[in-house]
Amino acid sequence: MANNWNIPDWLEKEIRARDTVCVYCGNEFTPVKVSRRSAASWEHIINDANIITRENIALCCCGCNASKGQKSLSAWLQTKYCKDRGITPENVAPVIKQAIERGL
Repeated sequence: MANNWNIPDWLEKEIRARDTVCVYCGNEFTPVKVSRRSAASWEHIINDANIITRENIALCCCGCNASKGQKSLSAWLQTKYCKDRGITPENVAPVIKQAIERGL
């Protein structure tokens, strides 16, 4: 497997097995990009590409990734994008809930 973020193969496999839907909105990924919400993209929960850990790397849809951009997780969860899509701290994936618990 190849990625542009220097994520080791073993970690990429682990994350792909863990994150089978968007960690934020829960949309299912499709093998062929049908829309921004069906295409998987690599997410750095803390916006630092040098932090390559299972706690900081996740898969989310391109729509959520583009919306989050460089925002902190806590700030992004307050945006209109999240409110319009029902994305809350209570309904995100466990890896994101753990990040919230750590104050990110």
